[in-house]
Amino acid sequence: MSWTARYGTRTSVPMNSTSPTSPRVLVSGASISGLTTAYWLSRHGFAVTVVERAPHLRPGGHALDVRGPALEVAERMGILTTIRDRSTKLTGISVVDSAGEELFRSTECTLTGGRLDSPDVEILRDDLCDVLHGAVGNQVEYIFGDSIASLTQDESGVDATFVRAAPRRFALVVGADGLYSGVRRIAFGPDEQFLRALGDLYVATFGMPNFLGLERWQVMYSQPDSVGALVMGLRKDVNARTYLGFNAPRGLDYDFRDIDAQKRLLADRVAGAGWVIPRIVEHMLRATDFHFYSLSQVRMSNWSRGRVVLVGDAGYAVSLGTGQATSVAMVGAYVLAGELATHQDDLVAGVAAYEGELHDYVIRNQDIAVEQNARSDEPPDENATPGGLPDFGALTLPFALKNYQGGSRTISP
Repeated sequence: MSWTARYGTRTSVPMNSTSPTSPRVLVSGASISGLTTAYWLSRHGFAVTVVERAPHLRPGGHALDVRGPALEVAERMGILTTIRDRSTKLTGISVVDSAGEELFRSTECTLTGGRLDSPDVEILRDDLCDVLHGAVGNQVEYIFGDSIASLTQDESGVDATFVRAAPRRFALVVGADGLYSGVRRIAFGPDEQFLRALGDLYVATFGMPNFLGLERWQVMYSQPDSVGALVMGLRKDVNARTYLGFNAPRGLDYDFRDIDAQKRLLADRVAGAGWVIPRIVEHMLRATDFHFYSLSQVRMSNWSRGRVVLVGDAGYAVSLGTGQATSVAMVGAYVLAGELATHQDDLVAGVAAYEGELHDYVIRNQDIAVEQNARSDEPPDENATPGGLPDFGALTLPFALKNYQGGSRTISP
């Protein structure tokens, strides 16, 4: 079944128990932070609408890690077992040279997930979105294939206009629309004010035929002139998830919405590279699940403007370098919804409580990413994993999750 057939392309209306007086909240973005926020707001009795620019849940994306306190969030959502069942279940990694000869292998860790004996979970981005979407069920309204055009707020609410749908009014608007957040741009200003490059690495992820015949295994190749690739195969009969990237020390200026231009840029940058990269590029140019991104953070002094608030990468992207971005986003969504539920009579106060509760946790995670990037060119220390591969689990910070009350429900372990 296609993504369009499964999720639809326009609006699906919720069948939930919210009342006409339930606070109406608009969530922009149907990815990890948006779907997690929608789930918890719905649980707390809010009437939730999710608007997503894509015509359906977006396929593809890199492998994500659910770690530490995010595992507890997933457990409280009742999806942890499902996430574990749908995890990558990788068994190791090989590093090869330009001729494809194996230089190193490990069955203890992988590049994307860290140690294999960790209690944490690695899962493909689209699989996690599918699980979260299933958990939300029909309790929220979805508007696919649309986006917010403007937001005008006063003391009692926010008037939202859309590119396609009719204007509507909400008690609160949540920007959960990623690194290049449209909500952030509308409410706070241009991306350049908040995006901070973390290193000079640019990476694309996409699916391609598993022509290497990989089964729960990764193969990595890199060369001295800073071109690299990683192919992850979960089953021989299923497309492999592929990473292809390069370093650009002077940075890049590109249109984050122009996929074709991004593909051409990537193909030009890796031209002449060894191993099977020419064949990978052929598949990349045809990929329909292409994602291109840089290692960047979003740094903001605050994540709200009145009744507009940001969650996840839109407000505080950590970067991919520590394997914590998904966990921070899920924790942030849980806290935001919980504090809003606690302050249903004063949502602006709830937003302020969310920022106060989460601020130190976010900043510590971001600072760790900066420190890790600064050490990336140093030789691995004696506690590093085999081959100097990252141990993301060692970077996971604790966070004490509150038990929140909303409506008639108490959210607890």
